[in-house]
Order: sequence, then structure tokens, then C-alpha cells
Amino acid sequence: MQIGNLSDHSFFFVGIGGSGMMPLAMILAGRGATVAGSDRGLDQGRVPAKFDDLAAKGIALHPQDGSGIVAREQIVVASAAVEASVPDMIAADTLGCARMTRAELNAALFNASVLPIGVAGTSGKSTVTGMIARILHDAGRDPTVMNGAVMKDFAAPDRPFASALVGAGEAYVSEVDESDGSIALYSPRIAVLNNVSLDHKSLDELNALFADFIAKATTAVINLDNPDAARLAMTLPKDRLITFALDREADLRATDIVEEPFAVAFTLGERHVRLSVPGRHNVSNALAAIGAAVAAGIPLDEAVAGIARFTGLRRRFDLVGQAAGVAVIDDFGHNPDKIAATLDTLHAFPGRLLLLFQPHGYGPLKVMRSELVTMFAAKLAPDDVLALPDPVYQGGTVNREVTSADIVADVTLAGRHARHIPDRAAAAAHLVAQARPGDRIVVMGARDDTLSLLAADMVAALGGKSGQN
Repeated sequence: MQIGNLSDHSFFFVGIGGSGMMPLAMILAGRGATVAGSDRGLDQGRVPAKFDDLAAKGIALHPQDGSGIVAREQIVVASAAVEASVPDMIAADTLGCARMTRAELNAALFNASVLPIGVAGTSGKSTVTGMIARILHDAGRDPTVMNGAVMKDFAAPDRPFASALVGAGEAYVSEVDESDGSIALYSPRIAVLNNVSLDHKSLDELNALFADFIAKATTAVINLDNPDAARLAMTLPKDRLITFALDREADLRATDIVEEPFAVAFTLGERHVRLSVPGRHNVSNALAAIGAAVAAGIPLDEAVAGIARFTGLRRRFDLVGQAAGVAVIDDFGHNPDKIAATLDTLHAFPGRLLLLFQPHGYGPLKVMRSELVTMFAAKLAPDDVLALPDPVYQGGTVNREVTSADIVADVTLAGRHARHIPDRAAAAAHLVAQARPGDRIVVMGARDDTLSLLAADMVAALGGKSGQN
């Protein structure tokens, strides 16, 4: 579907508070379109500050009861997770409204831009997107950016949920999603491939999707440390390729990596770089962003200077607070690779880990069961504690074939400390009660903004616990 002049269109987002929907609504509103929406979270009173921010941008919010869809001319945007029985979808069908998925709409904006930069890979997409945003912004390129996470660099009291930038420059930077196959809709000029690992699809399916994606690009920026990504790099001619790595020769190679609890430093050629985010995986993310910036015409020195000013994303190894000698970290880790990267980063320094991992659905739990268990068995230290509440559930039909209890049973058999505590609040209380000075509590999971509120509550509970001692 061709969009044309956005000011001529009216869009209605079903599930406007979603991490992929909210920034897209912000971009459309910022470009002059009429935007409205509904959300189950709004009706349930979850994370009200998020919806206040949307309303402040002139976006009309409605209950998810069909009342906001009133004209055939409205373009109704919904994700595949929104069921046909939702009243908004019934109203859209009754009126004959045009329909688009979130990915179709984002891809239409992306493909129509002068410089579409797509960030792909099973892990690190949001961080790399935020890093590219910082570099391009600091270089005066005024990019439009579609991110799935809040970029701390651009957040402010009047825009607390800065998961999008609306710029007048040529670049449209967006993470692209392989989990639903919608990556196939995007035609990048610059394609970043961070890694290929198991998440929602088989590796064969993922490799096919990523191969098609990088083949469309004028320049592909690819991680040679990842075996599948490295094999895909071999399918492209060298003049269309920028490679990066930590452990092998590449166009951009980081050496002399020095980790800190909440930072990491490395050498790139003759340049010393220090990031304000921790972990070797973020060194890799930084190289990906630098490569994309160089492909976009940014001098290497400018790209390095910009990456050094990147302050991180909310819910990506996000230090929420410290109390009673315990640090509480909020993290988006939800698949084996993401969780492993966070655990490796934390285990580089002393201190026991108390993990609350809320799976992001029963379907992904079934797909990732074996890999999750293997990862936890390998990455948890003997005195670490893992608590799993039930997976996030926000309504609709679901197959509960594999549960949190199954994962816990498998991890326990592997010799690690794990407990299934179905209620999330009870799981959090259990970890707070267990915590002692020097511990790090990590709240992990995706598709649930209220995890950040839970992490903040845990800091407060630790403070109360300290006051009682």
C-alpha cells in the first residue's frame, strides 16, 4: 500500500502502546498524519505515563471497544497478535477500513526514504539502532529513527518515551524484525546483520531471511564473529561489505577490551574508545553502528566520537538503583543469546546473581526450551538463584504446552538453583528476601513494560529491608 502525503491520512493503531507501535505512531504524528489508537494496557491502567506521553503529542486515545474507529477512511494498523474478535477489528471490518500491519506501515516509510538503514539480527537490534541514531544526530544528519526501546540519549522530561526520532534528514533508521518474517518487506541501502541465533524461527529459516535482506543492500555491515552471519557475508562481493569482529580479522576490529561494571573500553585501529554501556557484546554492537555510519558517509573519527557519547537504552542492562548494598538491573534479555550476554557481563565481576526471568510467551518458551535450559546450566554460577514466574499473558487464546515450571525442572536437574513462583510479585519478593550486600538482582523479560515498574519496586523494597536492619 502506497502512503503518499501523510497529512492526507488518518491512522488508528490497535495496541498503540506496544514497543513497535508507539514509535511508529510518534513518527506519523510528527510528520503531520492524524493518529489515534487504543490499547489493552490503557484500559487496564498499566503504565499510564506512556499513554500520557502519546496524548501530549496530539494522539487521540480510545478504549479498545470499537468506539475510536468511526470512518471508512481510517487506516487501521494492528499487529498479528491482535485477534479478529477484538471490538476495534470488528468495527474496522464493518466499516471496510483499509488495514496494515505495523511492519507494512514501517516498511512503506522506510522504503520511501532516501537513505534507509535497516538493523537486523536476533540480538542487539535496538542497541545498534540507538547507537546509529546518536552518531547521525551528533553529525548533524537529523535522522528519523524507529526503535523498539527508549533511547536515553533523546529522553527528556517532555519526551520520556523517546523510542522514535522525527528528523528532516535523509536517513530512516529502523530495526527490522525477523521473528514474523516481516524483514522481507524492507529494502535497505545499508543493512546491518548483527548475529543469527535461535529465537522464534529455525536457523534455516533465519538464514534465508537474512540472506535476502543483505542481498538488497548497497552496503551490508556484518558480524564475522557469528558463524552464520560470517557465512552469509561470503555471499556478497567485497565492495558491498563492511565486516566487524572482536575475535578475527575484519574491516573494523576491536582489540584490548577492558571491561568495567557499567562500561567497557577497547581499541579500534589507533583510536581508544570507551562506552558507557558494559559488556563485550556492546563492543560488537558499537562496531556495527560505526560500520553503518561509515557506510552512510560519516568520517570514522566522527562515528567514534558519537559512539562514545551513547548512554544506552532503557531496559538494556539498565541500572535502576541500589539499596542495601544490592544493585537492581532491568534488562530486555528474553532469548538464550541475550540472557547469556548479560550473565557474561555480570559474571566478569564479583557478586551473586538473583535473576527474575519472565518468559515473553508460551510459544517462544516451547521453541527455546532446550536452548534456554542449556544456557542457564552453562551460564548460572553455582550460588546464583533463578526465579521464573509464569509467562507474560495479556489476554487472548494461548497454548500452554511448555510452562515456566518445565524450564525450572530442567534447570534444577542440570544442577542450578531455580524456582518456579507463578506470581511475579511473589517471585520478586522472594529474591528481595534472599538478597544480601554485593548481590545483583536482574529483572529480565520482553513484551511487558511493567517489568520496569517491578524493578523499581524491588529497589524500594530493598531500601525498606535495609531500614529494618
